[in-house]
Amino acid sequence: FFLKELHGIFTWLVESIFGSLDGIIVGWNLRCLQGRTNPNEYSVALDFLDPSGPMMKLVYKLQAEEYRYDFPVSYLPGPVKASIQEQVLPECSLYHNKVQFPSSGGLGLNLALNPFEYYMFYFAISLITQKNSPVTHHVSPSNSAYFILVDTYLKCFLPTEGSVLPPPSSNPGGAIPSPTPRSPAVPFSSYGMHHTSLLKRHIAHQPSVNADPASQEIWRSETLLQIFVEMWLHHYSLEMYQKMQSPHVKLEVLHYRLSISSKHHGSPAQSSYQALHAYQESFKPTEEHVLVVRLLVKHLHAFSNSLKPEPLSPSAHSHTASPLEEFKRVVIPRFVQEKLYIFLQHCFGHWPLDASFRAVLEMWLSYLQPWRYAPEKPPQGTEPLPRSVSEKWAAFIQENLLMYTKLFVGFLNRALRTDLVSPKNALMVFRVAKVFAQPNLAEMILKGEQLFLEPELVIPHRQHRLFMSPTLGGSFLSSRSPAVTDASFKVKSHVYSLEGQDFQYKQMFGTEVRHLVLKLAQLICQAQQTAKSISDHSAETMASQSFFSWFRFTPSEMNGSYTGNDLDEIGQDSIKKTDEYLEKALEYLCQIFKLSEAQLTQMMMKCGTAQDENGKKQLPDCIASENGLILTPLGRYQIINGLRRFEVQYQGDTELQPIRSYENATLVRLLFRFSSVLNERFADQMEVLCSREDFVGRLCRYHLTNPQLLQKIRYSPVVRDRTSQNWGPRISLRFLASYRTLISLLMIYFLASWFYIGPVGCTFIILIGYFLYAVIMTFFFEGWKPHEH
Repeated sequence: FFLKELHGIFTWLVESIFGSLDGIIVGWNLRCLQGRTNPNEYSVALDFLDPSGPMMKLVYKLQAEEYRYDFPVSYLPGPVKASIQEQVLPECSLYHNKVQFPSSGGLGLNLALNPFEYYMFYFAISLITQKNSPVTHHVSPSNSAYFILVDTYLKCFLPTEGSVLPPPSSNPGGAIPSPTPRSPAVPFSSYGMHHTSLLKRHIAHQPSVNADPASQEIWRSETLLQIFVEMWLHHYSLEMYQKMQSPHVKLEVLHYRLSISSKHHGSPAQSSYQALHAYQESFKPTEEHVLVVRLLVKHLHAFSNSLKPEPLSPSAHSHTASPLEEFKRVVIPRFVQEKLYIFLQHCFGHWPLDASFRAVLEMWLSYLQPWRYAPEKPPQGTEPLPRSVSEKWAAFIQENLLMYTKLFVGFLNRALRTDLVSPKNALMVFRVAKVFAQPNLAEMILKGEQLFLEPELVIPHRQHRLFMSPTLGGSFLSSRSPAVTDASFKVKSHVYSLEGQDFQYKQMFGTEVRHLVLKLAQLICQAQQTAKSISDHSAETMASQSFFSWFRFTPSEMNGSYTGNDLDEIGQDSIKKTDEYLEKALEYLCQIFKLSEAQLTQMMMKCGTAQDENGKKQLPDCIASENGLILTPLGRYQIINGLRRFEVQYQGDTELQPIRSYENATLVRLLFRFSSVLNERFADQMEVLCSREDFVGRLCRYHLTNPQLLQKIRYSPVVRDRTSQNWGPRISLRFLASYRTLISLLMIYFLASWFYIGPVGCTFIILIGYFLYAVIMTFFFEGWKPHEH
C-alpha cells in the first residue's frame, strides 16, 4: 500500500479494532477476548497489536510522514474537557500545541494527534467507553487480551532493564523523529507553563540534539504514560481539579476570563457557572478498570526502582544521566501521584460497601509498598520474621503521606460500616492491618506527620511559592537550611499541593483516629462473637438433623419460628477463616497503635455482655414505651450488621400459615378440610374431654392442642397489646402432608414387609407404639407443650 492509502484507512482501522468513542462499534472487544475461550482470535490479536507487530509498524510509517489525526475533545476525561472548552489549557504537556478549532462548519474542538498518540488514545480510552459489551461467559479481566497488551506495552516502552527498543524503520539506519512542536491554533491561558516536557528539558541541556540518540525515543515512553494516566485516572469533579491548581495559575485564569468576558457579553461568574454546568461526568470505575490501574502502579514501581544508583559526584550525574534514567527518577511524583490520589479518594468515597472493593484495596496497598517491587530479593532459607521497611523508603513515605494517613482513615470509616462476619470483608481488614503493621512502617509514617506539624520557619513572601506544586525530587530550600527543615517542607508541599492551603490535617496517630481504631477493634470483637454463635448454632442444627430425628413426625419448622441467618450458608470453614482474619487483624492493630492489654480486656468484656448466661444472643438494643419496644440507633446498627435479631415467629392460626417447601400442597388443603369437618362435628365432645382432670383429660389435652398454653413471647417492636385468640381444642392432621412424614411411613412399611407384616398389621403396630409414647409423655411431661397433632 502507498502511504496515502494507509493514511486514509488508519482512522477506520483503529476504530475497527478498539471500537468507536461513542461505544456503538464494539470492535474486536479485546476486554472480553480470552485464550481459553477463543484461542485463535486471541493469539492473532496479540500478534497483530504487539509493539513489533504489523499495527505498530504502520503507526511508525505514518509517524515518519508527520500525519495528524483529529481526536474530539468531547471524549476526553471530564475535567480536561471542561477546562479546554473554557479555553484554559491543562498543565499536562500532552495537550500543548494540539488543540485546534474545527474546520468551517464543524462542531467542537479537536486535538491534532500524531499516529502514535492517536493509536494509544484509542487503546487507553477503550477501557472506559466499551462498558456494555455483550458477554456470554465469565470473563477474567487479568486473562483478557486487553490486560495482556497493557502489560506488554508497559514492558516495552517503560523497560526495567536496558533501554527502549527503537521502532522498526523502513530507512536503514534511520530513526523516527520525535513530534515537532506546532504553533497553537487557539490562544489559551495555560495551567502548566511551569511544567515542560521531560524530553524537551533534557535536550535543552544537551550540547547537541543528536548527541544522545535515546533522547529521540523517550518521547514514546512519556507519551504512553501520560495517555494512560490521563485516560484512566483523570476523572473527578471540576472543582477538585481547580482546587489542585497553584494560586498564581488561578490568578492568571481569572485575569484571562475578565479579559474575554466583554467579547462573550457575559460575566466571569457566568462563564465559570456554564463550565461547571457542562461538567456532568458521572465517573463509576469498574473492577476491570481498577485492576488495569493496579497493573500500571506495580509496573511503575518496578520501573522506578530499576534506577541506577546515583554517582557520588554531582557533576558526573549532570553529564551521564540518560533521559530514561531521569524519567525513572520523576515518573511517580510528577506523572502519577496527584491523579492517583484523587482517583483513590473517589473510589473510597463512592465504591459500594461490598467485597468488590478488594480490587481498589489491593491497588492502594500496591502503591503503598514500593519495596515489594525493588530488585533486591529477601534472603533465602527458612521463612524469617516480616522484613523491616528500610529507612531508604522514608522519603517516599513522607512525599506520599496522605496516601498512607488520609486514605487509612477513609478505610476505617468504610470498615466500620461493613459486616465483618463476612469472610471477604474480614480479609480486607486483615490485609490493611498486615500491611501497616510491617516493622518500622508506622514509625516512619509518624515521623512524616511530625515533619508536617513542625512550625514553619520560612520567609513569609516565599511561603506561597514553596507549596504551590508537588515536588519533583529536588530541594525546596537552599543548602544552608537544615536537612530536617528541608524534609519538613517537602511533606508540607505534598499535603498542600493535593489538599490546598486551608486543609485541616487529621493525624493518623491522633486522638480522633485512635478512637476510630478502638471502635473498629470493638466491632471486630463483636464480629468474632457473632461468628462463634453462628458456628454453635450450625453445630446444634447439624446435631438436631441426625438420622433418628429425621423420622420425627412433627417437624420443628411447623411452629413458624425462624432462628437461622443468611450467614449460616457460609459454612464452617468460612467461619474459621473469618475468626482467623479478625484475630490477626486485631493483633496487627494493637501493634500499630500500641493498644494495651487493659483496653482489649475491656472491649472483650463489653462484647461479652452481648451474650446471655446460656450463650444465646440477646434481642437488639431497644427501649420500652407505651406502644411496645422501640429500636435505638444501636439496635438498628446491630440488626443491620447481623449482631442481634428478634425471634421472628408466626403468630396467627398455625393451620393457616403458608404452605412450606417440605409439604405437599394438595395434601395440606385436603387434610385441612378434613380436619375442619371433624373439629366442627366433635367440637363439644373435645371440649368436654379436655376439661376433665383425670388421666383421660390430660391425654386429650396432650393431643388436642390448646392455644392458651402457648408460651408468651416478647413481641417486636410495636405490638404490645395483642389479643390472643383461643381456637379451642381441635384436631390437626397437617403433619401428614409433610414429605418427611410420608417418606418415613413408606420406609416403615417397607421394612415391615421384610418381616412379612402386612399394611394393616403395620398400621396397628404404629398406632400402638404411638399410644404408648403418648401415655408416657402424659405421665411425665403433662406441662410440656408439644407440636400440634
